[in-house]
Amino acid sequence: MTGTPFSVATRTTGAGAVVTVEGELDVATAPRLRAEVAALVLKPGQVLVVDLAGVTFCDSSGISALIAARNVAEAAGAAVALAALPARLSRTFGLIGLADFFPTYPSAEDAFRD
Repeated sequence: MTGTPFSVATRTTGAGAVVTVEGELDVATAPRLRAEVAALVLKPGQVLVVDLAGVTFCDSSGISALIAARNVAEAAGAAVALAALPARLSRTFGLIGLADFFPTYPSAEDAFRD
C-alpha cells in the first residue's frame, strides 16, 4: 500500500528475543515473519517481543502471523508481547476481539521490564 520495503530482523537477549518488523505485513510478507519466528529458540520463562513500530500496513495474513508467533512462544513456555503497536492496528485488534489477546507495550524494553 505505501511501498515501504518489508524487513524482519531478530535480536536475542538473555530475557528472550525481539523480532522487529517494518513495512507492510500482508499476504506477501507474512510468511517471512512466520519463518523468522519459527527459527527462534525460546526457553521457558523468556519473552518473545514483536516490535511493530515500523509497520505501515497489516492485513488479516499479518494478524494471522502474529497469532502464529504467539503460538510458537506458548509452545516453548515463553510469553509474547507486542511493542509499539500502531494506532490503526490497535483499533483493528479492538474491533476483531484481539485487544486483550496480546500484552502491548510502548517499546521492546518496556516489555522486558514487566
